[in-house]
Amino acid sequence: MADSPWSWRTRLLFLVQVGCWGLNYPFVVLGLGSAAPLWLAFLRTGTGLIASAAVVSVVGGWGALDRRGRRDAALLGLLNATAFFGLWFWAAGFVTPGIAAILVYTFPLWVALLSLPVLGVRLGPVQWGSVAVGFAGVVLVSGATGGSTPIPLVAALALGLAAIAWAVGTVLTRRRFHRDQMLEANVYQLLGGTAGLLLAVAVLEPVPLPRASPDLLLSVLWLGVLGTAVAYSIWYFLLGRTVAARLSAYLFLVPVVALAASAAFFGERLSAAQFGGVALVLLSIYGVSRGSRELNPSDEAPASV
Repeated sequence: MADSPWSWRTRLLFLVQVGCWGLNYPFVVLGLGSAAPLWLAFLRTGTGLIASAAVVSVVGGWGALDRRGRRDAALLGLLNATAFFGLWFWAAGFVTPGIAAILVYTFPLWVALLSLPVLGVRLGPVQWGSVAVGFAGVVLVSGATGGSTPIPLVAALALGLAAIAWAVGTVLTRRRFHRDQMLEANVYQLLGGTAGLLLAVAVLEPVPLPRASPDLLLSVLWLGVLGTAVAYSIWYFLLGRTVAARLSAYLFLVPVVALAASAAFFGERLSAAQFGGVALVLLSIYGVSRGSRELNPSDEAPASV
């Protein structure tokens, strides 16, 4: 498919999608004031599941998957939703939204590293260099070099594991499903992820129950309806209208939105070292995504949050 110029509508939709995903991070912090992390993750996936199923019904997207496809999508939801959201939401209680977004968005680096063994895609010099730059940026962001307040190691590890879980799930999803199956597969991934989070809640966080509040309602509606159902629908719509590698290259804007929102709502400020680390991570995300154009221009772009 040729990469045609974006219309004003396409650009507007992309900005809405990036805004939805970027603002997910402060809304997680808002929701954690009324619900434990796994409860909030469960409420997000459950709401997203209902809203996404409604979207698929409206656009007539059912029937793309057979029984095995539905089963595989549900199993992948244990990585893409249960592990990813569970680890991210837990760590969000220890770090600011902007830092959480930067560490989560190391996932393109992990996707690049996993592409050879899983997808058979070899990395080029630009991608290898971008991966190295990205991990150097992570060290600076975490404050491990001194001169800034380091984030808790356990939180950094949890966010790193969340990014890896998302990357593994993304690569396996890209290998298993075709583009026209993605919208329905997303619903079944949310179904599997919701079931996994419900089990995790029952075992790890049965009490306290979420406290009903306007903040919790707003958080769940944003994360489930806008941050999941609406943003994913826009994503798959755009995938049919531009080359996936080009679209992926601009996902580096998501942590930029998260950082800006965190600064505006929570007064987040970065040290000089962390600011340099953010710049390196964003540069590496862009480099990895742009480098994929030469390697596999027709490949499916990853789903995001």
